[in-house]
Amino acid sequence: MEETKTTQPQASTTSMPTTYDPKEAETKWYDYWLKGQFFKAGQRQDAETYTIVIPPPNVTGMLHIGHALDCTLQDIMIRTKRMQGYDALWLPGSDHAGIATQTKVEQKLREQGITRYDLGREKFLEKVWEWKELYAESIHQQWAKMGFSLDYSRERFTLDEGLSKAVREVFVKLYEKGLIYRGNYIINWDPAARTALSDIEVVYKEVQGHLYHLRYPVKDSDESIVVATTRPETMLGDTAVAVHPEDERYQHLIGKMLVLPIIGREIPIVADEYVEKDFGSGAVKITPAHDPNDFEVGKRHDLPQILVMDESGKMNENAGKYNGMDRFECRKQIVADLKEQGVLVKIEDHVHQVGHSERSGAVIEPYLSTQWFVKMKPLAERAIEAQKSGKGANFVPDRFEKTYLHWIENVRDWCISRQLWWGHRIPAWYCEDCQQTHVSREDVKQCSCGSTNLKQDNDVLDTWFSSALWPFSTLGWPEQTADLERYYPTTLLVTGYDIIPFWVSRMIFTGLEFTDQMPFKDVLIHGLVRDAEGQKMSKSLGNGVDPIEVIEKYGADAMRWMLSTSSTPGQDLRFRWERVEQARNFANKIWNASRFALMNLGDFKAEEIDLSGSLGTADRWILHRLNETVRDVTRLMDSYEFGETGRVLYNFIWDDLCDWYIEFSKISLYGTDEQAKKTTKSVLAYVLDQTQRLIHPFMPFISEEIWQHLPHQGETITLAQWPVYESRFEAEEAVREMELLMDIIRAVRNIRAEVNVPMSKKIELLVKPASADVLASLKNNEGYIQRFCNTSLLEIGMDIATPDKAMTGIVTGAELSLPLAGLIDISQEIARLEKELQTLHGEVERIEKKLANEGFVAKAPAKVIEEEKAKLADYADKRDKVIARLTELRG
Repeated sequence: MEETKTTQPQASTTSMPTTYDPKEAETKWYDYWLKGQFFKAGQRQDAETYTIVIPPPNVTGMLHIGHALDCTLQDIMIRTKRMQGYDALWLPGSDHAGIATQTKVEQKLREQGITRYDLGREKFLEKVWEWKELYAESIHQQWAKMGFSLDYSRERFTLDEGLSKAVREVFVKLYEKGLIYRGNYIINWDPAARTALSDIEVVYKEVQGHLYHLRYPVKDSDESIVVATTRPETMLGDTAVAVHPEDERYQHLIGKMLVLPIIGREIPIVADEYVEKDFGSGAVKITPAHDPNDFEVGKRHDLPQILVMDESGKMNENAGKYNGMDRFECRKQIVADLKEQGVLVKIEDHVHQVGHSERSGAVIEPYLSTQWFVKMKPLAERAIEAQKSGKGANFVPDRFEKTYLHWIENVRDWCISRQLWWGHRIPAWYCEDCQQTHVSREDVKQCSCGSTNLKQDNDVLDTWFSSALWPFSTLGWPEQTADLERYYPTTLLVTGYDIIPFWVSRMIFTGLEFTDQMPFKDVLIHGLVRDAEGQKMSKSLGNGVDPIEVIEKYGADAMRWMLSTSSTPGQDLRFRWERVEQARNFANKIWNASRFALMNLGDFKAEEIDLSGSLGTADRWILHRLNETVRDVTRLMDSYEFGETGRVLYNFIWDDLCDWYIEFSKISLYGTDEQAKKTTKSVLAYVLDQTQRLIHPFMPFISEEIWQHLPHQGETITLAQWPVYESRFEAEEAVREMELLMDIIRAVRNIRAEVNVPMSKKIELLVKPASADVLASLKNNEGYIQRFCNTSLLEIGMDIATPDKAMTGIVTGAELSLPLAGLIDISQEIARLEKELQTLHGEVERIEKKLANEGFVAKAPAKVIEEEKAKLADYADKRDKVIARLTELRG
């Protein structure tokens, strides 16, 4: 996306529309941010860097709700750090996604009645590039819709020229070190896509199948050995039967020959410790070309490797009369033939785990093939050592470090070749004359033997090979670029727990091998977005959620807030539409509060804000609460506790600011004291400004829209300074005073509700403070009590007697009496007090039991015990006063 300077959209600082229009604001402000180049890194050369490289989405289609969660968390962190003064880089890009993208394009071609082979490699790749351009643009549009503050000037693609150079450099260096080799090995073969897969591209599903017990006769003997298999069609490739060397049942048969049923080929009985003699019959058929364990046994005993299938999953010429049959059709036929020959002993129902291709869904075939591999043990050892020595990545939550270590400690060699056309073509050339292999950074035109008859390997590299280099290849490696020097290692990786083995592990070992540094400091792991019932979202279930649909209905900010604050790190999140609606309601609450403020601020300017004068209790309290919120939000964000951050922000904005302070501010705003009015405007303008900054990383659009209306300095909230804790706003005394006022107001409102006295009706209120300090505090704030309790008479004094006929309330520090003659039912008031007394009895008893518990007292900190004692004294005091009042009423 091109970025050019532009003028700021006009926003009135005195009025706001009645309702917030997300669509209008989102388009307006994203265009403004881009044109202002506010997301571009490198403009603060003296600042500390903060770098995130986006987990590149595949160019296979539209982004899903999981992408929205993943990128929202990244955007929250990058926006926060940008506001905190860092030179923050969020580098965007996308992945060519070899098998996934090629499969999509081939499906499209099949609809037209053609295949990739009809087009040829060059023409087919042109079609895939067209696909890539189409979906890369769609991804851009979705990023914009979601408000992601990406530095588009540094965008990369895994098949662009620079990254292709990095891939070749890594391949050649690993080859020269002997860490990449080519050889025959059992690999996971996808017969549908006709390509090899790595172990972690295989999804295991529980399948109801069968276990077939077969009798193999011993040559020139009446004896036989029974073996069991779930895949009888592979018996055509058997080259031995193995038994344990210490199994007494078969000692006399080791070294003798068996006659393979149907085929008639003679195969040996070999002794190998791989066999579990106490499991089943103690004899195992060995098919080296179609089973990874059998392959190893075959190598130890120098057994032939006979492939009986082709690349499409059909039986080949080595399968005899079954040649050309689909593998599953062959299974049915061969079982019938074995039964007819009398060698099928029995068939048992058998539930087992069957590997399926993650991409095509086809049942995987273990398959002997010539492939390229990375020798993983030497690379893994360095990564393990770094992690265990405390120099590795910081996983959040830390339990995922075990997932990472488990995989990398048990890693097998990585099959990196894929029988595809879309991807990084393997940089190996074979001389057709002398059979020499050349691995090179540049195209090889001539062999050392003088021949120019060279052919490049047809295969491409596994997509994860290029993705493994993402943190440093995107910054210019292998060139020593200024960006690489400044922004690498990166600061944070955000990803799901499902690709720790696929991607996180591989980035770590390649980063250590080629840069001698960990590629990132922190790895934040989030869960999956599931549907409301907890099911994984999928096309087959039809329960997926399109993030653009959510935005169209509720706005980007509501979706971002819901996704980021609805779960804890590492935990799955359930998507519920009602949560998005609640988030939208929260956004509207912020809008309405800000609109009220703007209506009363008038032409108040940022430079007029003055918090140094005489502040009222409510003013000092809201500044104290803002201060605490700034402290807590900053701490929680640094710990990636977005759910807790959301709770703290919600409580402050909804409860403290909207429900209390804004209501209290109306007294001075609507009054005649001009100095008090100016002070309130200052506090209101300052608190709203700071609040928009705190909420901005979560809700970038509405916060920018509101901030531009408020008295402010600067071009955009995206570059506004992050709020910091200020000791000058500490006001514990104001907090105590405000809490007492709120308790009184709540108590009076509750009493009114009990006797159906509306707030519009004035009442008499008598307040008896428990101490001189409380008396002074209440006298100082009696204007608030008069206004929010709507009193016709307010008396505050320590010698006030409770009238005979009155509703009463007990709050910490004061007793309340509402003389409501003619409105109160004495029996009703007695019933209410009896209910309150029962509650207080329960609380006193609960705390007494806790303090009598020797285990609790021994383990609990002294501060906690003192707090419990203070609660007990408070509840006991309230109980005594309720008892006294009941005695009085009962007369």
